[in-house]
Amino acid sequence: MDLDQVKYDEKGLAAVIVQDFQNGQVLMFAYANREALEKTIETGRTHFWSRSRGQLWMKGEESGNVQDVKGIYFDCDRDAVLVLVDQKGVACHTGQRTCFFTPYDGAERTSPAFGSGTGAEDKTLRDVWNVVDDRRRNPREGSYVSGLFEKGLDKILKKISEEAGEVVIASKNESRKEVIYETADLWFHSLIALSYFGITPEDIFEELGRRFGKPSETYRNSDG
Repeated sequence: MDLDQVKYDEKGLAAVIVQDFQNGQVLMFAYANREALEKTIETGRTHFWSRSRGQLWMKGEESGNVQDVKGIYFDCDRDAVLVLVDQKGVACHTGQRTCFFTPYDGAERTSPAFGSGTGAEDKTLRDVWNVVDDRRRNPREGSYVSGLFEKGLDKILKKISEEAGEVVIASKNESRKEVIYETADLWFHSLIALSYFGITPEDIFEELGRRFGKPSETYRNSDG
């Protein structure tokens, strides 16, 4: 659609809603003028107009939490824009995955996610990975995860090896509670390794889906 057809307000702005392209979670709300929309289309990454600073800005230009654009839609009145993105890290400056984490009833929960990979289990893995990846991109003093990244890959791999050993011991003890606890530790440290290599939980889900129902030799010798 021609951007001239967008119905900008008296300040030359249009409302923009940003949504996760995989699970439909609403991530943030912002404003964009024509230049910001042009930059978004041109670069494939979201750009907005800051009303407080009076300038163009790209999401993640300082934090590294960029948004890769997967689709752009205009509403029927053409005065609002929906942008579907692949969110790197977290969307909110507070460190939350989404800016919408304050329910009217005061409960502690973020806005829901739907669509593919929307089970509570998948969402939890993704949420944990998002925090882990944010600690990699934006190191925090006193953070255990940031400390591991600072110490490097060998330290991360050593922790994974240790936690895998703990899972084996817990299993040999035939303790269901210990197996759950130690597996959680193993998965957590594995997510740190995934972030180190820029791999998301969805990449693992896709690989598992590719393998499911196929003979083992189909994937064991695969280059994928």
